[in-house]
Amino acid sequence: MDAKNCFHCGNEMVDNEAIYFDEKEFCCNGCKTVYEIFSQNDLTCYYDFENAPGVTPQDIIGKYDFLDDEKISSKLLDFQEANTSIVSLYIPHIHCSSCIWILENLQKLQEGITTSQVNFPEKKVRITFNTSLTSLKEITYLLSSIGYEPYISLENFDSGKKNVDRSLIYKLGVAFFCFGNIMLLSFPEYFEVEEYWINQYRGFFRWLIFALSLPSFLYSASDYYVSAYKSLKSKLLNIDIPIALGIIVMFVRSTIDIVFNFGQGFFDSLTGLVFFMLLGKLFQQKTYNFLSFERDYKSYFPIAITKLNADGSEAPIQIYDIEKGDRLLIRNQELLPVDGVLISEKAAIDYSFVTGEAVPIEKKSGDKVFAGGKLNGKNIEIEVLYTVSQSYLTQLWSNDVFQKKIEQKHKTITDQVSRYFTSILLVFAFSVFVFWLFIDVTTAFNVLTAILIVACPCALALTAPFTLGNVLRIMGKQKMYLKNAVVIEQLAKVDTVVFDKTGTITTNKKTSITYEGNTLKQEEIGLLKNTLRGSNHPLSRRLYDFLPQVEKVVPSHFEEIIGKGIEATFNNQIVKLGSSDYLEHISENTHKKTKVHIAINGIYKGSFIFNNQYRKGLEELFESLSKSYSLTILSGDNDGERKILEKMLPENTQFIFNQKPEQKLQYIENLQKEGKYVMMVGDGLNDAGALAQSNVGISISENVNVFSPACDGIMDASEFSNIHYYLQYAKSAMRTIYMSFGLSLLYNLIGLSFAVSGNLSPLVAAIIMPLSSITIVSFVTVMSNYYARKNRKMAL
Repeated sequence: MDAKNCFHCGNEMVDNEAIYFDEKEFCCNGCKTVYEIFSQNDLTCYYDFENAPGVTPQDIIGKYDFLDDEKISSKLLDFQEANTSIVSLYIPHIHCSSCIWILENLQKLQEGITTSQVNFPEKKVRITFNTSLTSLKEITYLLSSIGYEPYISLENFDSGKKNVDRSLIYKLGVAFFCFGNIMLLSFPEYFEVEEYWINQYRGFFRWLIFALSLPSFLYSASDYYVSAYKSLKSKLLNIDIPIALGIIVMFVRSTIDIVFNFGQGFFDSLTGLVFFMLLGKLFQQKTYNFLSFERDYKSYFPIAITKLNADGSEAPIQIYDIEKGDRLLIRNQELLPVDGVLISEKAAIDYSFVTGEAVPIEKKSGDKVFAGGKLNGKNIEIEVLYTVSQSYLTQLWSNDVFQKKIEQKHKTITDQVSRYFTSILLVFAFSVFVFWLFIDVTTAFNVLTAILIVACPCALALTAPFTLGNVLRIMGKQKMYLKNAVVIEQLAKVDTVVFDKTGTITTNKKTSITYEGNTLKQEEIGLLKNTLRGSNHPLSRRLYDFLPQVEKVVPSHFEEIIGKGIEATFNNQIVKLGSSDYLEHISENTHKKTKVHIAINGIYKGSFIFNNQYRKGLEELFESLSKSYSLTILSGDNDGERKILEKMLPENTQFIFNQKPEQKLQYIENLQKEGKYVMMVGDGLNDAGALAQSNVGISISENVNVFSPACDGIMDASEFSNIHYYLQYAKSAMRTIYMSFGLSLLYNLIGLSFAVSGNLSPLVAAIIMPLSSITIVSFVTVMSNYYARKNRKMAL
């Protein structure tokens, strides 16, 4: 009987086993059902990505009934609030682009699923769904029915997601065993020993060498064949094609040598080639994992939260020092960094960072609140349930909703170079091969194999990710935390830098505050202090620290209007503070200064005047930046300090005051229309729109947990004077990439010159290839560290 393949999963079947539907053949009812589901939902283009991409569904009836138990299912959820839940499921069957496509279109297959995102390296899918329309159990059965059954184990759920793929280690071990033994058996051939017993057993040794080469050829090198096959099938040329071709050519040639007794062949070179290439791949994998570890677990956001001590005092604490059982004070617009239990009477939590829905959810005392929510309204107290999950905050920061549509140029360069390099290499290799055929057939095969191996653009492909990954790590250690590697390239392009004033070029820690107006009673000071307690605005924090300690009182109503002011109610007493426009008070502008005006129960009391303390190194920073960048101060305050700033800062600095948040955004947009590449530096509160609009948005952090997902980087306020250093270091990083591109090409040209002349054996080529990768990685590491030290010294 003729064997045929299932249209869905590709498994072999015989005629009498086939199930026919829609003029297609399937191996079982499960595969037919999956195809029917895709057909009914107009998703049959799933099969356009790859022939037979699916997997056979398993019989799972009743297997996941335990998910009906809310106590069990809630343990698996990342987030659960109102009708919105989020779950991350580990799916071992994810293996290709069609898997990603179908798993990111689950909303078309089942009502209630809002979004689904695939993390391909970790084989995970993160699903947001409406619990009133579907359930975790239904989603699990859906995934299983289309061939993507998730791995769910309550005891080993985390370990299941972190399964380590050791296949590369196994393949490397097999390759080393084959290579070592073949080298040992080849010694008589190397030394041309002509002893009688050796001549008698030479044929046996050669066939034993052939047998030992098979595991290395068929198993250890299999990834290269699969990658090359998929690349050709997709009508693309990747860097594994010349490698696979070189290995096959060497094996065929060596087999012919043994069969026709021409010699021992090149099985030693073949197995050595596979071993050294896998060694290079392992080195690459380990280095990538190291960079990933540095990024995920050491580049903590430099944001802090307020911890309430047992004696009632408040103290800032870094988020990764939070422990279970701690009590935290959360202010208006602050992000909840951990899961906790609400202690305060009630709260309004905005989970738009997590779910995309901007409708605040009302919570009452005793309710659970989730990390990632943002408080709207008066300050609250929570008790910590779990320590902070840094990877979870990173996931929020990197949410696609807040990503800017930017061209990833370094990836484009690498891809284009690799693609053209491979096609040119294949043409060149076969041209030289044909040339040598007319001179020496043996040399021709050696030359072909050496060219295909030595000219592999692996090192070329490693250049950008390793350089930018190392720069990310170094910047993180220096308290500049960038969202991803692409931001480094964007920093290198910046030609215009825009600064906010309050909380950005001014410091929250040092200031001189004076009061002007009617004398405030002790009771009024208490109302004012407790109103300010719930705000994160830089002026509010300064004034709060300036006022004396009072008894803590929670307002019955609290509202903060960004860019205007605050209103709070205490036992029918209304406190308003903010700009003169917000209080509808016309002040004398003979001396324009930064002021916070106060009104209690509709009666204007006076204003607090801020004599701003500018950040250390401000004048030197602007002086160095002015030589290469256009500079602007863009502020929501009045222009009372214009003259001071004009004296302090370079002449070419622009000053624009009295700007509302939407006007700041519009100004950035106008600069971009003029062809400017803009970096915005702000405090992340009033500047969220401008930070999002700019090409690069950097948020300054100074013990304030104002989380701005739209920004591209978070910088510790202590590093403010080093902004020019970061910009120069980004340019140096791009310079390092171009230099390493040149070094990689030089490696290839030198190797090719020896290979073409027939003076480079395939084995030596196999050793040179991973060495080139190691050299490139070492070069970019040394250069990025060198530029870090050099630019840092210049900045100091």
